[in-house]
Amino acid sequence: MDGNGRWATSRGLPRVKGHQQGVESIRDVVTECARLEGLDYLTLYAFSRENWKRPRMEVNFLMHLLKHFCRKELATMMKNSVRFTTIGAISGLPADVRTELKTTAQKTAANTNLTLCLALNYGARDEIVRAVRKVAVEAAAGEVSAREITEERFAQYLDTSEFPDPDLIIRTAGEMRLSNFLLWQASYAELWFTPVLWPDFRNENLHEALDAYSRRKRKFGAIGDDE
Repeated sequence: MDGNGRWATSRGLPRVKGHQQGVESIRDVVTECARLEGLDYLTLYAFSRENWKRPRMEVNFLMHLLKHFCRKELATMMKNSVRFTTIGAISGLPADVRTELKTTAQKTAANTNLTLCLALNYGARDEIVRAVRKVAVEAAAGEVSAREITEERFAQYLDTSEFPDPDLIIRTAGEMRLSNFLLWQASYAELWFTPVLWPDFRNENLHEALDAYSRRKRKFGAIGDDE
């Protein structure tokens, strides 16, 4: 979800105003995804491990905004039967933020229409390293052997062990890279890029991406029927 800062700066506003407006886009997209049949999972890259490098004031505001999002959007999630969860090194977030995340996850746990996952303090390389450490601990304890580590088994050590791999990854604001997002899981994901800044991203942009996805042929290394 890129472009919040640029959206604000282009309007002569503080960067934090772009983050506030970005929440409006989240609400629209989540509600629409919950309405669409067959769309079961939505992961939003909300705060990367690299984002700690931003000015302290901006980081503090983002943490406050995250707590506010959990409280304010709970009613919307319940209304649309959205289950809330997270991935990332959540233990590295402030205690009050972790409490809000846990409370929201608990209150929405029984919802079944859409799973909304926020990637927080997340980095794909860090996720893979943490997974390797888990394997190493089990291997050292004699609980798993080298030959037992398959791709399928390794995936169970990742933060996304309960989720399917993404079918489509959308990146806004004209950026054309993955930026350490779901690197293992994105092996066969379709990528869609748009110059639209995230605070301006609305349902019509979502449908544009979904329409483009629907026209692509996904072969997973095989040969298509028309080849």
